[in-house]
Amino acid sequence: MTETDGPVLVATEPLDLTADMVIAELNRKGVEVVRFNPADIGTDLAVSARFGGLPAPVVGQLRTQSRTVALEHARAVYWRRPGWPTFAHLEAADARYAAAQVRYGLGGILYALDGPLWVNHPLRDAAADYKPAQLAVAQRLGLTVPPTLVTNDPHKARQFIAAHGPVVAKTLRWTPYERDGVPMTSWAEPVVTDEIDNTLRTAPHLFQVRVEKVADLRVLVVGRRVFGVRIDSGLLDWRTDYDALSYAVVGLPGRLVKALHDVLDHFGLASGSFDIAVDGDGEFHWLELNPNGQWGWLEEKTGLEMAAAFADLLIRGEPDGHRP
Repeated sequence: MTETDGPVLVATEPLDLTADMVIAELNRKGVEVVRFNPADIGTDLAVSARFGGLPAPVVGQLRTQSRTVALEHARAVYWRRPGWPTFAHLEAADARYAAAQVRYGLGGILYALDGPLWVNHPLRDAAADYKPAQLAVAQRLGLTVPPTLVTNDPHKARQFIAAHGPVVAKTLRWTPYERDGVPMTSWAEPVVTDEIDNTLRTAPHLFQVRVEKVADLRVLVVGRRVFGVRIDSGLLDWRTDYDALSYAVVGLPGRLVKALHDVLDHFGLASGSFDIAVDGDGEFHWLELNPNGQWGWLEEKTGLEMAAAFADLLIRGEPDGHRP
């Protein structure tokens, strides 16, 4: 086995239909796949690596219940939705210690590999997941960004809302949350000055001028391939009611495609999902980048061959063009 015909590593949780779609395409094309979940270490997963005094900077092995792979031979890593162990059977201090060793041991071994293509490298995913950074990069690269304020100052928030008219509040990052044992989530919601009180001081909040949109775009970029889907709903946040959505495959102007590629290049990503609002004049307004966004339901609704695009990217071991 050589680096050019090596396996694709897929890191994800057990129930991941999106990863299943990509793995099915890889299997159909005759490519070896090694699927693993970091949370399985100690039971169904073992890893080892050597450094120094060897022909290669890192020589390692990853073993699951059904597969063993020499890490230096992997052609690509699909870092989809892995889970990390929590060691619930250990005392709290021991669990924290063990979890850190796994993240910096297993994670460090994988991050040391410089041969395979990452889709996407988790450290680059993490860097791209900061919305304030996204907003600044998008504007630098020529995209239209709605006026936005990130603050924990109630006075600044009230001033912004009063000055800009219809404003929505958004989370800076989706986070698992429960109230009285009931899972909760948050969407883009209208906000007015009277709703701002001193509890805002607890943490920064994101406020953004509401785009008078006629539709949304979800754009998936995989290597140099671009899939544009128009989502019509009449909703402020289309994620609140998937049954109310209608979909259409659309082409995108070259300037927008280039800007989205430039965003991914800036963050060193091979793939990403973009949310863009379209106003009545047909202008595009940046909303956000999800470095590891969902797309499986869009393939089902539109017939776009998104899973095949991911499989082709992973098989080649490098994206089209110059993206790292």
